[in-house]
Amino acid sequence: MAFVTTSDGTEIYYKDWGPRDAQPIVFHHGWPLSADDWDAQMLFFLANGYRVIAHDRRGHGRSSQVGTGHDMDHYASDTDALVQHLDLHDAIHIGHSTGGGQAARYVAQYGEPQGRVAKIVLVAAVPPLMVQTEGNPDGTPISVFDGFREALAANRAEFFQAVASGPFYGYNRDGVDVSEPVVANWWRQGMTGSALAHYEGIKAFSETDQTEDLKAISVPALVLQGDDDQVVPYKDASLKQAELLSDSTLKIYEGYPHGMLTTHADVINPDILAFIKQ
Repeated sequence: MAFVTTSDGTEIYYKDWGPRDAQPIVFHHGWPLSADDWDAQMLFFLANGYRVIAHDRRGHGRSSQVGTGHDMDHYASDTDALVQHLDLHDAIHIGHSTGGGQAARYVAQYGEPQGRVAKIVLVAAVPPLMVQTEGNPDGTPISVFDGFREALAANRAEFFQAVASGPFYGYNRDGVDVSEPVVANWWRQGMTGSALAHYEGIKAFSETDQTEDLKAISVPALVLQGDDDQVVPYKDASLKQAELLSDSTLKIYEGYPHGMLTTHADVINPDILAFIKQ
């Protein structure tokens, strides 16, 4: 198992597959998952000649279950520690959901200033800001996220089961076939991580204003979103991302859920590949 140790002593687990001289793709996973959520993409892009790297966010998966640093600033600095450790250049960063926020902050504050980033892909990502505020009246009310915290603290196992079998993959929609193995894999990844990291991570993904991160990114960006995303409503996220990014391409998929990287990998993977090859 491969780990990199950050400046505050946190051990970040990572996978690194493929030729060392190939263009690297770095994957940033969603809450409360792990690098394993990128299996379908890792294998696809590896087969297409890329070096593929995915890591477990601090407190998630196999990384250290530390009691501090569960915020976007630490997520981004942890990514920088990994990139520096592997000395990656000309990298493509792909982030899903919370991982989209992590990727955006890393690229804006580390990757682009260091000249290490070629492109960024945001998939059903949380920026610029999820929670409803005076300046963001169309956001999700804080009471929703308070409900997440309450449910997680009361019974994390039941809460995670409900999320995976319901809104995350759109399995609560009429006529949709539920994949029990997919639900079980989501639950497995979540339960491997730290309850504290997951609890505090709700604030990180919902209350972090990343408007300035998006404005600072100048490399080509691809924004992907499903219009039946019940976790990150596309009108409050992807449309604003496309407006704030200086060089963006927006693609919205009709009927796709939040977890579309799993349910529709056969469509989305080639679309990302086409963008990378442009």
